[in-house]
Amino acid sequence: MKVTWRKSFLVILHGRRMFSSSSAASSGGRRFAALWGNGDFGRLGLGTLESKWRPTVCPFFSSKDREEVGGDPLVSVACGGAHTLFLTESGRVFSAGLNNCGQLGIATEKSYSLEPVEVVGIPEKVAQISAGYHHSSAITDDRKLFSWGSNSSGQLGLGKRAESIVSTPTRVDSLLDFNIQVIALGSEHSIAVTDEGNVLSWGAGSSGRLGHGHQSSILGFSFSSSEYTPRLIKKFEGIKVKKVAAGMMHTACISEEGILFVFGEVANNKLGFGGAKSISMPSAVQELPFSEDVACGGYHTSVLTSGGDLYTWGSNENGCLGLGCTNAVPTPEVVKSSLLKPPISKVSCGWKHSAVIAGKNIYTSGNVFTWGWGGANGTFFEEGLSSGGQLGHGDDVDYFEPMIINTGSRVKALHVSCGFNHTGGIFEYMEL
Repeated sequence: MKVTWRKSFLVILHGRRMFSSSSAASSGGRRFAALWGNGDFGRLGLGTLESKWRPTVCPFFSSKDREEVGGDPLVSVACGGAHTLFLTESGRVFSAGLNNCGQLGIATEKSYSLEPVEVVGIPEKVAQISAGYHHSSAITDDRKLFSWGSNSSGQLGLGKRAESIVSTPTRVDSLLDFNIQVIALGSEHSIAVTDEGNVLSWGAGSSGRLGHGHQSSILGFSFSSSEYTPRLIKKFEGIKVKKVAAGMMHTACISEEGILFVFGEVANNKLGFGGAKSISMPSAVQELPFSEDVACGGYHTSVLTSGGDLYTWGSNENGCLGLGCTNAVPTPEVVKSSLLKPPISKVSCGWKHSAVIAGKNIYTSGNVFTWGWGGANGTFFEEGLSSGGQLGHGDDVDYFEPMIINTGSRVKALHVSCGFNHTGGIFEYMEL
C-alpha cells in the first residue's frame, strides 16, 4: 500500500505505532532518524539495498526488539561516501553501509551492513561524530579523538607506520596533549580544532587542502605532501578558530571574529580567488558578513551568517549552489528564494547537493530544504534502480533552487547531513 511522506510517520512498524502518546517523552516528542537517496551497500541503514526518493524512518532505532536503543534518543547523523554514522544521547555510535575500508568501525570482514551496527572499542561517551569519504572519527566527552577506516594518505592521523586500513576505532595518541572540540573529514584529509582555537590538519595534502603551504608538484615533478600525524596550521597563530569544514579538495575555517578562511583547490573558481589553481595557506574571504557556520561539498562551499542568511559559491554543477542556475560562481552570493526564508540554522553539503534547516512551523524552526543533484545518471546507476533521490522530493531530478521537504506541521528537523549521494536527518514528531 502506498502511503504519503506525512502519513509514513504514523504507519505501523514491526507491529506497533512509531509515535504512540506514551512514547512522547517529557521533552514533548519522539526523536528518530530518517534517510533518503542511494541505497547501495545499505548506507541508508534501512535493512535493504533499495534507494529511497523520500525520507524514510530508520526502523532499527524504534524496533520493539531493541528497547534499549529506542530509549536512547538520537542526537546526530553523519553521512559519508557510502556509509552513515549515528550518535545517541548516551554517547553510543552506530554505523551502516559500505565497509570496504573498515569505515564502519566493526571488527568483522563484512564488506557492508544493511542496518546499523554498534561501534565498540571507544572507552568514553562520544560527543561528536564525523564521516569522510572512506574514513570516520569520533570525539569523546574527555575531548580525545578516535579514528578508523581508510588510511591511504594518513587521514587517520595515526602515524606513517599505521596500516592503510584500520577497521576499529583507534585513539590518535599524538593529540593526547590537546582537547579536541571539533573535527571535519574530507575525502582523504582531516581537520580539527582544539579548545584553545588552534587548528590541526592531516592526510592528503595535494592542492594545498591542509593549509601548510605545501605544493604537490614543482617544475612538473610530483611528490607527496601528505601529513601522517596532525600538524598545527601556523598561519592561524594568534587567530582562534571555532568552526571547520572539509570538502573533496578544499577546506574552510571560521574564526571567533566571524572571518572565513579557505584553502585548497581553486580550479573553476571553487574558492573564489581568481586565477590561481590552488591556495596552500589559509586566505580570508572578504565578501562575507560575520560567519557562523560553514559546509564544504565536493567543489562548492556554503556559509551561514549571523543574520541567518546563506551564501554559496564555487562549482555549480546540477545547481548545487541553489541560485537558480548552473554557472560556476567565483564569489559568495546570497541564496534568495520565495520558499527559503531566514533564519537558517543548519547547513550541510554533499558531493553535488546541499541541505539546510530553516523556517518555522507551529512549534519551532525546523523545515528541511534541499537542492542540487537529484541522482539521475549517477555514478552508481543500476538497471531498474535509481542511483539517487538524495533531495527527498519523490524523484531523482535536479533542483536549481531550494525546495522544501514536506514533513507535515508536527515534524521538526533537528539535524541534517549530506553524503556523496544520500542524506540523513534527525527529526522529532510532536504529539498534540
